[in-house]
Amino acid sequence: MADFKPDRSLLNPKFEGYKLQVISPDVARYDLPYKPTQVTTSGRSPLSLQEVHSRITHNHLALSPNCARALYVDADHRVVVVDVDVFDIHKPPIFNVVYELPKSISAAQVRSETVHREYPSAVFLGDKTTFLSDGHGSLYILDIPQQGPAQLISSFDLVDKEITSVTLPIPFRIHSAARVSDGTAVALLSSRHYDETTFSDGTQTQITAPAKGSLIHHHSEFDVWAARFTFPLNMMQIDSGGLDIAWRRRGEDVPILAVYDSVRAAYALLGSSPYRPINVQRTLTYEPSPDEIAPIPRAEESLDSGTGTPQPPARPYPYSWTQTSDSVTVALPLPSATPKTSITVLFSPTTLSVHIKDAPTTEGMSIPRYSAKQLWDSIRPSTSFWTWDREGEHKLGILSLHIDKTNEGTKWMHVFAGAATTSSTHPGVDSADIDVPETLDPSELYLIRESLEKYTEALRTGDDPSGLGLGHGLPSLAQGEMDEEVDDSVGRTAAFTWVAEDGSVPSWCGSGSGTAPAFSLLSTPLPGTDYCLSSLVVKHGIDGLLHALEGEGDAAQEPRWIHSSTFSALAFVLASKRDTRFTHHTQDAVMAFENGSVDRGGNVYLYWRSSPGQLWAKQSVLKVGDGNAGSLLGIGAFKNDDRDKNGATIIVCLCENQLVVLFNV
Repeated sequence: MADFKPDRSLLNPKFEGYKLQVISPDVARYDLPYKPTQVTTSGRSPLSLQEVHSRITHNHLALSPNCARALYVDADHRVVVVDVDVFDIHKPPIFNVVYELPKSISAAQVRSETVHREYPSAVFLGDKTTFLSDGHGSLYILDIPQQGPAQLISSFDLVDKEITSVTLPIPFRIHSAARVSDGTAVALLSSRHYDETTFSDGTQTQITAPAKGSLIHHHSEFDVWAARFTFPLNMMQIDSGGLDIAWRRRGEDVPILAVYDSVRAAYALLGSSPYRPINVQRTLTYEPSPDEIAPIPRAEESLDSGTGTPQPPARPYPYSWTQTSDSVTVALPLPSATPKTSITVLFSPTTLSVHIKDAPTTEGMSIPRYSAKQLWDSIRPSTSFWTWDREGEHKLGILSLHIDKTNEGTKWMHVFAGAATTSSTHPGVDSADIDVPETLDPSELYLIRESLEKYTEALRTGDDPSGLGLGHGLPSLAQGEMDEEVDDSVGRTAAFTWVAEDGSVPSWCGSGSGTAPAFSLLSTPLPGTDYCLSSLVVKHGIDGLLHALEGEGDAAQEPRWIHSSTFSALAFVLASKRDTRFTHHTQDAVMAFENGSVDRGGNVYLYWRSSPGQLWAKQSVLKVGDGNAGSLLGIGAFKNDDRDKNGATIIVCLCENQLVVLFNV
């Protein structure tokens, strides 16, 4: 299941990058007469990391599936409907308050102490019927006509019958609603799981300050509910106004997507964790205590002396060096009190001499001395020179040797011809014979001074110079020089859990649990264009592969994902975006929306797919906020299939103070 196999013929190993293409869509900004808010915290208990992430990526805008109509709830719990004219860019959208949600007043202090409310959320079931959550635990079904106020069809509360000590509704978020038959609709909801102990004494259990060095992890779980509704909705009767729950699952995170697949008559739950039946206990992972964590030994390092005595810190390299195509730079540490007149450096075509006269002694370091030491290759003595950086605030200064290569373009393997014949752990050897790795970044040459200062201080005090609690020893001079792949942190771990209509595991899952292997998710469909589960952009190396769910097929067979196109180097370019709030895609482009702020506004970055063998692809940048719009809270899209627009997309961005409409993107 969910096997995202790449089609090798659609990959583009020759891709070189993106070129900026200027596009000029018509941008219209309208001040909001009714402003939404992103303030939700209502309890004294802290939000979990999963809840914080879920709130950041929450889309406050709900879209009608067949007409250019959107809906949001403002800060005063008013349901606001926005009608956008996708054909006339000069006609402003129409804002109408169609309903006012009742203000929720907690019936007991226990509610405000332990439970956080959610953002209001809504989904359309057709063009008129709307399922709406107030964020406090109540669900409202509204009939919204083309004009005029909405009519309340029915309302319900989400109550966990497993908790007997309190019957207050549980705040939840609504993800989707679909008709599963002519007389039945199902809405998928999610909420944080609260157990009996949460409400046992009216307050949360007090958490005392942890002892120094100890680790405390607070675990949160989240439920997915399938609420069933029968038609006609206004005649539906449920005991005490509670929701009719068809099935319920539990996982470690808020779902990214929760939708109904009509082809397979099953529900797809996409999240960073599997969602198991509530009667199945979660699998506990073992986390070692700090005392059980052992460091990984470095080369030629012994962490166990056999006598119980800690090992002394490793001696740093005697010098650091880097090179370009025509020069070599060598940095040697000296006590900062060394006068310049005591330094003698002589260059010859093949040798180097460095003599330091009357240098102050420093514990743990030896003064470098090279007498006509053979270099790796020949140099130009007349254009080679040296500099002395005393750095008075440090105990050590840097003697830099700037050596001009005779053979430009020749890569030196070492500074000295006799290098790599011994190691830095062997005392009393010539430092020119030690294998010193090249420093890749010239700006990191100062590490020779910092490392040696830590080393000498560790010898004096016996402390751990790394500060990491890993025992005695010193990171090598390459510490901090590793150029980690910038795209490693891009993408979100995700996995599918499939649930049959009755809450069981679908038959095509065999004896499995219905959970597919995990993958790295880069993008989901842009709301309004492909809102149901039809395509995903999955990380493959630094690329993003667009996989489409096979639309036709046997309902008794597992879903198949087909690699249809490639967004080359997508993970790499997304790694540079530090303020991204939403990442969505169409069939042709991936869009990264910045959050923006009140003083500068945000952008949307567009990256187009590339064809196999194509060296360059297009990218564009569009301005969303103008500095007055505020943070981006919701996005959606409508299609304009008329007036020779070639199926142009109209993107609607809901900000804190403005509605921004991008026509003909």
